Amino acid sequence: MSGRALHRSVLLLIAVLTVVSGAIQMIAPGFVLGVVETERSPASLHFFGIVGMFMILFGGLLWQALLSATPETAAVFWAGLQKFGASIAVALGIIRAVFHSPFAWGVAALDLISGVLILAWWWRLRRELRG
Repeated sequence: MSGRALHRSVLLLIAVLTVVSGAIQMIAPGFVLGVVETERSPASLHFFGIVGMFMILFGGLLWQALLSATPETAAVFWAGLQKFGASIAVALGIIRAVFHSPFAWGVAALDLISGVLILAWWWRLRRELRG
């Protein structure tokens, strides 16, 4: 498997996992709140469900962009930015003592690494399109 094919496969896995974890968060936000060890109020349950919906949307956007016959640079770019934003949001939640589980640092790190990999793919696509 070439480096390009491996990179794309990893990104497809990230996209699928983002959709699946977003669906879990949207359907069962209390479960996710328990994992990151934070309060379960009606407001936090509601907003975590909304965040899950956006995870589904951005994961689906990346998934579709990666499967497209034509390069979708804008979709890949925005999906990468979403991962950086998610990483920063989770890290801030830890720093502000909203999330108490060490697992939350893993979530922030995975989102950061995903953002780097996605934007590296975006950079690669732009370079290829320029010839």
